[in-house]
Amino acid sequence: MNKFFALTALAFSLALGGAHAATDQQNKMSTCNAEAKTKDLKGDERKAFMKECLSAKPAPAPAAETGTPQQNKMKTCNADAKTKDLKGDERKKFMSECLKAK
Repeated sequence: MNKFFALTALAFSLALGGAHAATDQQNKMSTCNAEAKTKDLKGDERKAFMKECLSAKPAPAPAAETGTPQQNKMKTCNADAKTKDLKGDERKKFMSECLKAK
């Protein structure tokens, strides 16, 4: 019986680890896409940038910068709005659309 519980716990922890890795990859893909869009890259330039961006090892984030996927999305949208120098209603509209996007 103890072996059953041990195997169940192991399987559960492995499943959670895999889900976390998928979320990290999705966040990385979103960040790279946003950056490529901000730089207005197209065609082969975009492909090369995405390949490099997705294969890059992330720098370890300080504890204060880690957050939920929604917080990370908010940071990305804020950075994009700042890069585009959006203000007022234009910024509100952009932020709304950016945060709704998947």
